[in-house]
Amino acid sequence: MRKAQAKKLPLAPDPKYNDKLVTRFVNCLMWGGNKPIVLKAFYDALDKVTQTSGEDGHEVWKRALTNVTPGVEVRSRRIGGATFQIPSEVRPDRKISLSIKWLIRYSRDRNGKTIADKLAAEIIAAAKGEGGAFKKKEDTHRMAEANKAFSHFKI
Repeated sequence: MRKAQAKKLPLAPDPKYNDKLVTRFVNCLMWGGNKPIVLKAFYDALDKVTQTSGEDGHEVWKRALTNVTPGVEVRSRRIGGATFQIPSEVRPDRKISLSIKWLIRYSRDRNGKTIADKLAAEIIAAAKGEGGAFKKKEDTHRMAEANKAFSHFKI
């Protein structure tokens, strides 16, 4: 039998926007544990988004996150010797987690000199409904739609 689920630690909101989601994003973006450097890179990225788009960078970033957030995903389930991809709804906490991870992953794959440049480019693309992270969401939804026939095998 499994032990009790670990309690979630409350996040402190970031200093500039007073937003807990920004803190969560920065924590996922961070490599090596140097938070002030990553926070500065994130703020620089939002400043570049503001300069490029002419809108508030924080709002564009929020729009990009909602555009990338998946509604359904496929999960593998083994039934009678065969493995089926079964579409299922994504939990609200996992939706945010996936969208953050995809935005960071595809921004790291982009061309650019600094992480701020790469992140700004991916945020702008995702807000428009383009880019790698948005394509990943579309592929996930397409895969779930293709495997809709197996939805009666619910996990």
